[in-house]
Amino acid sequence: MINSPFLQKTKTFFKKTVVVNYALQSQKSASKLKHSAPTASSVLTSYLKQRKEPPWTSYFIRYIDIEDDQFGMSHFNWKVGNSNYHILRTGCFPYIKYHCTKRPYQDLSVEDLFFRLVKLMNLGIPCLLYGIAAIMMISHSEIVNTPNGRVTIFFLIPENKDSNY
Repeated sequence: MINSPFLQKTKTFFKKTVVVNYALQSQKSASKLKHSAPTASSVLTSYLKQRKEPPWTSYFIRYIDIEDDQFGMSHFNWKVGNSNYHILRTGCFPYIKYHCTKRPYQDLSVEDLFFRLVKLMNLGIPCLLYGIAAIMMISHSEIVNTPNGRVTIFFLIPENKDSNY
C-alpha cells in the first residue's frame, strides 16, 4: 500500500472532520433541549440588519447551526428594511453559502429553476467539493445575533465593510 504524505494528511483531515462533526452534532442535540436553532432566513435577515444593509456580502453558515427553512431556494429576492437583495444560495456540505447583492426587485424564478436543475444534473458533486475546500480555506468568522440566539458565520477572508463591490 502506498503511504504518501498527501494520503496521510488526507486521512488525518477526514478523521478530524468526523470527530468535529460528531462533537458539533452532540452539542446541537444538547442545545435543542434548551431552545430551537435559528432559521437560515432569520440569520440572513439579522446579519444584513447587523451590517446596516450593506451593498453586498458573502458568507458560509454551518447546516448544524440552523434550521434550513430555505431548502431548495437557489436564487431569490430577500427584503430587509428598505433594501431588496438578490440572494444566491447553495448547499456545500457542511455549509450553506450565501452571496447577497443589494438590487431592485426582479423576477428570479427562471434563474432559480436553472440553478436547481444544474445542481440536480451534476448530482451536487461540485457543491460537495466546494464545501470540502471551504473547510480548509475559511479564515474568518463573525457572530450574528438572532431572536433565537447567536450563530457563527464564516468567510474565506475578512470582508472590507466599506467596499461597494
